[in-house]
Amino acid sequence: MLAAFSGLSNVYAQRDPIDIYLIIDSSSSLAPVKSEVTSWVSDRLGGILADGDRVTVWSAGPSSRIVYTGTINSSEEREAAIKSISDISPQGDTADLSGALADASSRRSSSYSYTLLISVSPQSLSSLISGPQGGLLRFSRIEELSAWRAIVVGLNLNTRISGAASAFFQ
Repeated sequence: MLAAFSGLSNVYAQRDPIDIYLIIDSSSSLAPVKSEVTSWVSDRLGGILADGDRVTVWSAGPSSRIVYTGTINSSEEREAAIKSISDISPQGDTADLSGALADASSRRSSSYSYTLLISVSPQSLSSLISGPQGGLLRFSRIEELSAWRAIVVGLNLNTRISGAASAFFQ
């Protein structure tokens, strides 16, 4: 069984580089679950990062800001990306998830991107869903964890899906 999982890491290592966008809700709601979120995200990123991947990390507090951006080509760069997550400090009562998600949606340098949004504040997630960026969550998968959510967002898929459907019916 272990050999099967070991083979998977080789599959990830041989793929084309992708853009990885990580948005962390850094409102004060993060404080009680920060170590759990950091550990979970670190494990998740450790399983998917491959050389050449471009990683951007946003801290979404009262305003969103990029706390890390770089191309992963060494273990030091992997550690720097993961450290940027543990260095995020919770602050304020709100999280600008909309701003970070809009910024992520406007970036696109490869044919594939992986966007992971961590939401710990129900109010901020509700605001995102009901706001102008809510449509960006159309193709998403939500994983409910103890007191927070991990949302894999399929950014910019609407155009691709519409194009594929149009090509199929022609």
